[in-house]
Amino acid sequence: MSILFSYRHLYYFWVVAKEGGMVRAAERLGMAVQTVSTQVRELERSLGHALLKPSGRGLALTEAGLAAMRQAEQIFQLGEQLPAALRDAAGSPAVRLTLGVSDALPKLAVRLLMQPVMQTPGLRLLCHEDKFDDLLGELALHRLDVVLADRPAPSNPNLKVYSHSLGSSTLAWYAPPAWRDAARQDFPRSLASVPVLLPTAHADVRTALDQWFDRQGIRPHIVGEFEDSALLKTFGSSGMGVFPAPELVHDELASRYGVERVGSCEGVAEHFFAIAAHKKVLHPLVQKLLAGPGK
Repeated sequence: MSILFSYRHLYYFWVVAKEGGMVRAAERLGMAVQTVSTQVRELERSLGHALLKPSGRGLALTEAGLAAMRQAEQIFQLGEQLPAALRDAAGSPAVRLTLGVSDALPKLAVRLLMQPVMQTPGLRLLCHEDKFDDLLGELALHRLDVVLADRPAPSNPNLKVYSHSLGSSTLAWYAPPAWRDAARQDFPRSLASVPVLLPTAHADVRTALDQWFDRQGIRPHIVGEFEDSALLKTFGSSGMGVFPAPELVHDELASRYGVERVGSCEGVAEHFFAIAAHKKVLHPLVQKLLAGPGK
């Protein structure tokens, strides 16, 4: 489609309509009245409609002029926003990564898993936390670039997503100062008497923990179960009880939460997966994430 008029013509018309007459418009524009009048007539000729009509000592909009004015208002409002939009675009990060994090995944582990991409110049990270199945649906609709989870995606021919292992970490038991000595005494049988916090069954590692208790012949004294791993650590560190956590995050657990390791959870590991919508990952940051630290 060809445009038979210039935006300069439209702008002069817009100013005339705003000012209500040619003289005031010419004064605002710093131009001769004849020049402004000629530009407006050229616009009317190009559009095939009269846009202005005499009204007292000034001018008023015709029906066509009203329609043209509504469009011109939108055009020039957008034009006024253009410099700010360009400033924002020029100053905005160049690399965007939309990440989904399963609510069962330990948040301290997420931060460590994300280390390969966190120093990317111009990174803009959008992080969403949700239930595992909901995140897979968002990923399949290409609303997320990658999902971090504690399990691979299930086999489903209708769900075209692909799982990539990021490794695993053995679990250990950690205690706040109030329960440290009691938990260490006769560990792991002490877990039958000291208060224990566990992830709920929606976490993949919960089944392995229950099996570990069965192997040890221990009936744990469970006082709390949490879907959110960060809440579990927060309540545990405040003195509520002893809890399991990946040894991968031992240093940060000790420094941030003030808890101490009281014993291993032999044979139980937390697994980490990155799930993408394409078998061949195209997003450069997801590729870096899969490569892992130092690769």
